[in-house]
Amino acid sequence: MHRSSSTCFRRLKAGLLAAGVLWTAAVTAGSDTASAALKAMGEALPLHILRWELGDPAPSDGLSPAVVMTIGESPLLLSARPAVAQLWEAAEEPESSDSLQPETAPTPVEETPLDVPSAGDNGVPAKTLVPTDPSGYTVCGRVYISNSTDYTLSVPELQALFSAELSGGEGPQILILHSHGSEAYTPAPGTEVVWSGDHRTTDSRYNVVKVGDVMTEVFGEAGISVLHDRTLYDYPSYTGAYDRSLAAIQSYLAQYPSIRLILDIHRDAIADQEGTQYKVVSDLPDGQRAAQMTLVVGSDGSGLYHPDWKENLRLAAALQEQVLATYPTLMRPVLLRNSRYNQHASPGSLLVEVGAAGNSPEEAQLAGRLLAQELAAVLEARSK
Repeated sequence: MHRSSSTCFRRLKAGLLAAGVLWTAAVTAGSDTASAALKAMGEALPLHILRWELGDPAPSDGLSPAVVMTIGESPLLLSARPAVAQLWEAAEEPESSDSLQPETAPTPVEETPLDVPSAGDNGVPAKTLVPTDPSGYTVCGRVYISNSTDYTLSVPELQALFSAELSGGEGPQILILHSHGSEAYTPAPGTEVVWSGDHRTTDSRYNVVKVGDVMTEVFGEAGISVLHDRTLYDYPSYTGAYDRSLAAIQSYLAQYPSIRLILDIHRDAIADQEGTQYKVVSDLPDGQRAAQMTLVVGSDGSGLYHPDWKENLRLAAALQEQVLATYPTLMRPVLLRNSRYNQHASPGSLLVEVGAAGNSPEEAQLAGRLLAQELAAVLEARSK
């Protein structure tokens, strides 16, 4: 009996020693010096002791001890720990990383753009959103700017000439891409669409990629060479879409120094408190109806590097002024935001929200066509 107890004790001691060695190796991995290894052990030991006391020594979901202690106070949250871990992981993953280095861009999806059969009204309630009160906006001519940053905008500075201009020579002048390419519209009732999420589809006839197809066609008719990346950077994973599209942008700029303008085409989503989707529309003089659009401009308000954001804002103001001169209700106010939206990659970058989830594909495509026509005129005038 004594020998058996002694043997068990030795095995337990050996097991604990082995576990200690493995723990030390794992914690100090990557330490170049003895002092760095000791520092790593000193930082890790209190956390592991706390986890042991919490009865959570080797969590597989990545939750920190502080989070485990917090949800442990609520039986409801504790029972939903897997869901909490999933939300925590999504919240912790950065949407745009400063440390992201240029890498080979994914090969753009090679598809033949498909025509969408003309359809009638899709039955979604419509609104036309036009500002009438300058309160809360910076007003520059016809242009209303909703400013979410701490910067004070100067109207004379907004009206100064922007830097983006067409250049001579070969190569694409405009890059069109879609960080959230599966963002889709609402076709007429009875249309068969395979949805990949809430108002999202990989079918390019009904998502924002088709709007990019139309804009590419218009620029081509104006003699402006365009590179249209039809890759769905938000599918199958929505998280990290901006990181993936940024890598593509950096790769394209390195491969095609001729690119002068980058358009990231999205669509908005507008719903009431009950979740009813609305579409935003502009009734045109010829009786057609187009989706309203919003130009979104990023800044360095978040603290991230983006020194040339005012160049993009001047471009947005000039484009909006041009569009509203012909189509007074086609554009909603310009949005100036703290986030960068990858626009730090190059001056001449804009994010365009073409319509909302409730708009029909046809309304969105008409809007994209009109915007491309007006932007071509702005760029050609700037380049003379």
